[in-house]
Amino acid sequence: MCAAGGVDDTATRSDGLNMLATSTDQFMTMPTLQTALIYALAALAEIAGCFSFWAWLRLSKSPWWVAPGMVSLAIFAWLLTLVDTPAAGRAFAAYGGVYIAASLIWLWSVEGARPDRWDIIGASICLVGAGVILIGPGRSA
Repeated sequence: MCAAGGVDDTATRSDGLNMLATSTDQFMTMPTLQTALIYALAALAEIAGCFSFWAWLRLSKSPWWVAPGMVSLAIFAWLLTLVDTPAAGRAFAAYGGVYIAASLIWLWSVEGARPDRWDIIGASICLVGAGVILIGPGRSA
């Protein structure tokens, strides 16, 4: 514990220098890979569900497009509950970066519009932010 009551995330190396307690051995553990897979599947489910409403309201598709979209959105919500973290907000925040990147993949693969360099730069920044949220010291996922 730190003097302020928080958790001390540092450990002392044999040479006397402080380092983060999280070792590189733990960087891509199975829970982290599992979380990445859950976020990728959640992004697909959320984007597909939202696109069903877009297709109905903006592309004049049948209202029946919404039914599978709602199922897809329910699957999205369920998938986020599988992330190994005690705080829902942290799971949602980290997922946000994945959602942004997945949306650009959808843009290109489904809608046929190629993301530009600003899209890629923005998504990259968001993914770095999601990574910081996920693998910060003391995180379980």
